[in-house]
Amino acid sequence: MNNWKKTGIVFAMCMMQAILHAQTVVNPDSADMMRSNGKIYVVVAVVVTILLGLFLYVFNLDRKISKLEKNQRP
Repeated sequence: MNNWKKTGIVFAMCMMQAILHAQTVVNPDSADMMRSNGKIYVVVAVVVTILLGLFLYVFNLDRKISKLEKNQRP
C-alpha cells in the first residue's frame, strides 16, 4: 500500500470518529426548542434550497456536457 492510501484511510477513520462523537454530544432538547420556536422550518427550507440548487446545477451541467458530446461526434 502506498503512503497516500494509508493517509486517506487514517483521515477517513478520524473523520468517522469525529462525526460519531458529534452525534453523541447533541442535546435532544435542542430539536424540540427549535421546533417550538419555528426555526426548524427555516433550517429545513435552507437545506431544501441548497439541495434543489445543487440538483439544478448538476442537471444543467449534464445537459451542457451532452450537447458538447453530441457536437463532437463525427
